[in-house]
Amino acid sequence: MAAKEPMRVLVTGAAGQIGYALVPMIARGVMLGADQPVILHMLDIEFAAEALKGVKMELIDAAFPLLKGVVATTDVVEACTGVNVAVMVGGFPRKEGMERKDVMTKNVSIYKAQASALEAHAAPNCKVLVVANPANTNALILKEFAPSIPEKNISCLTRLDHNRALGQISERLGVQVSDVKNAIIWGNHSSSQYPDVNHATVKTSSGEKPVRELVQDDEWLNGEFIATVQQRGAAIIKARKLSSALSAASSACDHIRDWVLGTAEGTFVSMGVYSDGSYGVPAGLIYSFPVTCSGGEWTIVQGLPIDEFSRKKMDATAQELSEEKALAYSCLA
Repeated sequence: MAAKEPMRVLVTGAAGQIGYALVPMIARGVMLGADQPVILHMLDIEFAAEALKGVKMELIDAAFPLLKGVVATTDVVEACTGVNVAVMVGGFPRKEGMERKDVMTKNVSIYKAQASALEAHAAPNCKVLVVANPANTNALILKEFAPSIPEKNISCLTRLDHNRALGQISERLGVQVSDVKNAIIWGNHSSSQYPDVNHATVKTSSGEKPVRELVQDDEWLNGEFIATVQQRGAAIIKARKLSSALSAASSACDHIRDWVLGTAEGTFVSMGVYSDGSYGVPAGLIYSFPVTCSGGEWTIVQGLPIDEFSRKKMDATAQELSEEKALAYSCLA
């Protein structure tokens, strides 16, 4: 069998914490499969150019068999040229004393420039994953300025929250995390997101059982569990004095791998995707839904029953996203 053609994978903000955790995972085949050669494109700002060189040296020194080339650059056009997958980790972080609008203004200009470069220079059918916060709204800005990239090819990362939800259930029940599936993250990658276990199951010796039935504590599931997943990022910053990097990188790999290679039969995952109005979510927002993937395409899982508690939570996070969208568009004006 002929070897596969290398895929070009862009990581922006590649010299940062998440980038540093992510690039070896990609080079090792964690993202695109153990038989898929890759050429890594790493972009960072001028300030980080030296650090980026160091990351390139380490990638060469690690002698990854699948890694067929490394482009390390501060030039956005060079970085975006010919890429098949773009993982947008770079963004302007919120600093102490900054208003949300200030952060949004900075990110709007970053995502506008990067979207234009992807629009003009990426490979046809390039898949884009936005990781940098505010992820949903950054993805929306990117979509706005890369009109020829199909909306179905632009997504944002809520797989980290999805994996956090699976992790909390597995810890609570003392089961393997691989036996827990079909938790859902609805909405925004922010503290308004709604981690929903109403459709989640656990594989047991006597077949798959609903999470609610096994946990037998609705107060915990509707309260502390939701709050823990919503606030997990802040808890990690408090403990580590830095934001989640290892888990963000790992879940970015999960997101792209499932998108490109497909989800397992009967399993759905959470992705921030362009809303078509499913589940009463306003169309035109990038909102996290349960999806299945096949043939490189995602499809929103339809027809899940939604109770009143869930409806309120789903609407609240949609409301926040509508406000963020309005704020972002006002920054464009």
